[in-house]
Formats: sequence, C-alpha cells, structure tokens
Amino acid sequence: MAEQRLEEIRKVRLEKVKKLRELGINPYPAKVKGSPKEISLAIKSLGEEAEVAGRIMGWRVHGNVIFADLKDETGEIQLWFQKNSLGDNFKMLRYFDIGDFIYTKGKVTKTQAGELSIDVNDFQMLTKSIRPLPSTWHGLKDVEERYRKRYLDLLLNPGVRERFDTRTKLVREIRKYLDGLGYWEVETPTLQSLYGGANAKPFTTHHKALDHDFYLRIADELYLKRLVVGGYDRVYEICKDFRNEGIDQTHNPEFTMIEYYEAYADYQRVMDVTEGLFKHLAKEVLGKMELEVGDRKIDIGKTWPRIKMVDIISEKLDLDVSLKSADELADFCKKNSIELVGGETKGQLIFLIFEHKVTDLLIEPTWVIDYPKDVSPLSKDGEAGEGLVERFEGYIGGKEICDGWSEINDPIVQRNRFETDVKIARHDKEEAQQVDEDFIEVLEYGMPPLGGIGIGIDRLTMFFTNTWSIKEVILFPTLRPEK
Repeated sequence: MAEQRLEEIRKVRLEKVKKLRELGINPYPAKVKGSPKEISLAIKSLGEEAEVAGRIMGWRVHGNVIFADLKDETGEIQLWFQKNSLGDNFKMLRYFDIGDFIYTKGKVTKTQAGELSIDVNDFQMLTKSIRPLPSTWHGLKDVEERYRKRYLDLLLNPGVRERFDTRTKLVREIRKYLDGLGYWEVETPTLQSLYGGANAKPFTTHHKALDHDFYLRIADELYLKRLVVGGYDRVYEICKDFRNEGIDQTHNPEFTMIEYYEAYADYQRVMDVTEGLFKHLAKEVLGKMELEVGDRKIDIGKTWPRIKMVDIISEKLDLDVSLKSADELADFCKKNSIELVGGETKGQLIFLIFEHKVTDLLIEPTWVIDYPKDVSPLSKDGEAGEGLVERFEGYIGGKEICDGWSEINDPIVQRNRFETDVKIARHDKEEAQQVDEDFIEVLEYGMPPLGGIGIGIDRLTMFFTNTWSIKEVILFPTLRPEK
C-alpha cells in the first residue's frame, strides 16, 4: 500500500516538473537569484529584510495565506506567503511540496500568533523533490534503513547530526593538540604489498598493471616508523584502516584510526601525551571533564592510575597469575567459560583472563600497563619484567579506548618477534604479524627509541557521545548488500 502511495506522489511531482518547464521555469536552476544568508542570522534580524534558502519541512495552506517551515544547516524559520503581497506569483506556490529547496526574500517579522517569520515578497524554486520525505508518509524507523539512507536519517533526526558534528570536532581538536606539540601530519599507503602493524586478517586486491596482489592496510604503524627513521621525530596520521573480520557493536571492517609516534619517548611519555589529549578533547568538545558511559558519569580530569596487568588481575580476581603455570591458568579459563583453542602460551592465557574477566570492572579512567610479550609482537621488553613488555591500554567505563607501547628498535629482536607471532597464533595464521623483511632492513639503519599509540576515531566518538553501536558513529557503515 505504501509503495503504491509513493508511486502516486512521484507521478504528481513529476507532472509539476513538466508544468514548470512548460512555463519556462527551470526547477533545478544553476544560479540562485539572490544572496541568501544563514537562517541563524535571519532570526536575529527582526524588522529587517532577509534572504534565506533551504529545504521546506512543513507546508500549511490557509486560503490566501500559506505557511512553510524552512530549514538549513543552521536552523529553522517560518515562511509567510500572502496573496496580497505576491499577486500572481502566489499561484506558483502550487508547484511546491515538502522536501523542495526554495530561495526567499522578505521582511523578518512576527505573525499575530507571535511566531518569528519571513513575510515573503520574492521566491525561487531551487530544487523540485520527486520523492516525499519519509516522515510525510511512513517515517524512517527501521534501524538498517537509517544506516542505508543516512542522508534521510541526518535530515529527520537532529540527534544524529549532533553526533557526527561531535565526531568532526574531535578530529579537528586532535589535530590542533598534536600540531601544538610539534607533531607532523603525514600520509602513508593504503595499498601495501605486505600487511602489518596489527594482528588482523587483511582485504586483498589485485593491481592489473603491476600484476601483483596488494593488501588494504590494517594499520599505519610500520610506515610511520619508516618516517621516524627518515628524520620525523614526531609524526601522526589519521586514516582509514581495513580488517577482513566480523561485524559487531564495536567493529566495522572499514574504520578510522589515528596513530602517533614520538622519538626519544617511551610508553610512559605516550600515556602522558594521550591523557592530556583526552582532557583537551573533553574541555574543547564537551566543555566539561565528565564523560557519560552508559548510565555512569565518569570524571576523566583527575590523574589516571597506571597499574600492571598482573596486579589488576590479582586485585580484581584474587588470582596471582605470575605464580601459576600455563596448565593452571588454562584450568581457570575452562572453569570460567573462557574459550580456548588449545596450546595457548602462559602470556596468552593471562591476557585472555584479563580481557574476559577484568576489563568490565575498570570503570574509572585507568592505564593498564606491562602486557604479556606473547600478545604484543611490536612492543619493547624495556623494564616491564620477565615475559612482559612496555605496552599499555586505556580503559574508561569498562571499555578500552586506546592501545600503545614502547616500540622495538632492535632489528634482531623484531625479527624474532615476527617469527614467534606466526608460530603461536591462536586461530588464523593469516592474522599474525608477517615477517616484513623490508621493515627489518629499515630498523638496521637505526631507529631511535620510540613510543606510539593507536586510537580508533569511531570508538573515541562512541565514548564522547555515549553511543554504543559503531554503526551509529560511522556515516555509512558496512552493510550486507540489499537483494
């Protein structure tokens, strides 16, 4: 029934397009006749003449008077069309519908009801819409339809636009903060002949001219380190990464990351910089040091404690993993419904216990530091202790917000880590760090001590908007194609 109604509306509107053309009026002109200003400025111009343009969101006919609601990016205002003022031009309003774009000129005034309006004395059709907006016939309620037709979602749901505005502000302020610390923004390849920088399965594509398979990058890390070797002491990149993995509430195959690296810094310095970044974002984007995570309000303005992974497990679970054997830890996992594939190392088991039983308990902002070497193939041993590395993750409200470490700059150690990661991969060997001979060669030329981090922009936006589906913070998330 709805489809039949839609087709009837389309036919009526197409006929209006035809009539306009017959009258010598272009329903899609290239030039706007006046110089329209933002509606937000017109609202402040009571008693003055204003020119505005936008989309018609409401249309009410009362004989010789028509009221319309006009919307642009900055606000809404009522249009007031009177036959007495417009004369024969009033008849042209029959060709307008909700959804059309219009230019208007007139005095900003108030109606007898006291509503701020523009008393229109001139207008121009800018775009004739053929399809009616969903709210005018059945609404836009289906969640997947909202994602597929994000343009309508943005138009009809103000909160959606606010969320994406916050995302844009976050990225803008990240750049401002890092630029202020002397970091250089750079670009590295999306197409790579060997993938690395994370444990993930890549997307593969084929370059015809070179007759060679390439991978869409899964991370920026190894190329950014090449730039450090080339003399960039502070460097960052904001870019798209791609991982050929499952889709869930927090993962999308195509996502946006920022990675930044600083020479002569270790993971402690990177935590300092990043804690400062989060506080800067809270102040500049939210205007407060409080994040809402679920139904909790969390103060991120205080100093974040730094706690070793083995210590936080002991504190939360009363389990000293450092004294347990791999077999004992495997038994603990089985008793606590933590899925194993068999053959896990002690370090992998410690990480699994932390991931499944501890992370949800980390409500206050916390740095968890000194991770098992077996799950951190790019992290330096440093002074973390036997079997551990200088790696950290940040947690707020029981959720991970970032991941970083002191970087390996010993080429012999890095080669061994690459080879070990492939050997001990728990699931798909394709997800392990591959041995990147070119990167080993880069390290042999010498890379200074280095600290770095990766932060998902999508996940960051989730924290700053209290939105816990990644599809709600990506304008066009990955969806199964419609049949």
